[in-house]
Amino acid sequence: MPTYRDEAVILRTHKLGEADRIVTMLSRRHGKVRAVAKGVRRTSSKFGARLEPFMVADVQLYQGRSLDIVQQAESLGSYGTDIAAHYDRFTAANAMVETADRLSDAEATPDQYLLLVGGLRALSRGEHVARSILDSYLLRVMSLSGWAPSLDECARCGTPGPHSRFVAQLGGVVCQNCAPAGSPRVAEKTLSLLRSLIAGEWDVIDAAPHADTAAASGLVSAYAQWHLERGIRSLAHVSDITSGGER
Repeated sequence: MPTYRDEAVILRTHKLGEADRIVTMLSRRHGKVRAVAKGVRRTSSKFGARLEPFMVADVQLYQGRSLDIVQQAESLGSYGTDIAAHYDRFTAANAMVETADRLSDAEATPDQYLLLVGGLRALSRGEHVARSILDSYLLRVMSLSGWAPSLDECARCGTPGPHSRFVAQLGGVVCQNCAPAGSPRVAEKTLSLLRSLIAGEWDVIDAAPHADTAAASGLVSAYAQWHLERGIRSLAHVSDITSGGER
């Protein structure tokens, strides 16, 4: 069908001409979609504000040869304003949509869409520390993409744990025999926190000391950036500073 409708979260936008934008979005049923939104940069545009990064919309699109065309957009989740008002939430959201953009394609699953929408919703409401929401998202979306870190048995030889070395390049924890020389030790409580981040055990995550969450964040960042092959540029700006109402 030349015209189709879907739910989508806006990942990024680029200017096109004097009044148009190219909108990159992750949709629920059609994966990643790039479409032209005509006239949305004019003040008279009826749906320009609904096609900004971090927003979730019900969109109607017309299939084009190279780029689709946005015909309608109805807001489903206005998360952008609340996210942009807090630096920690804003930088975390940018890292999330950048990762989603890198991992998604036309075959992206509905789970990837739902995971991103859930993360942006939690950020907008300040439900947890922004960096923890980001870390949980990164681990879970990497797992959905087939890159789940090994946190129990050795990632290289499969020897049952517990193990105290974590090597991002090898896929997670490794035994003493497989660990490269100079590999740093990782505390069991840090590995336990990583398991909670993947499982979404927020009572455990929210109660963890800052030192433990910071150690876990370092491992998550190293792991995600190694397996994505290129650095996630937005991670350099992610702040540990928490906004009002958060720990």
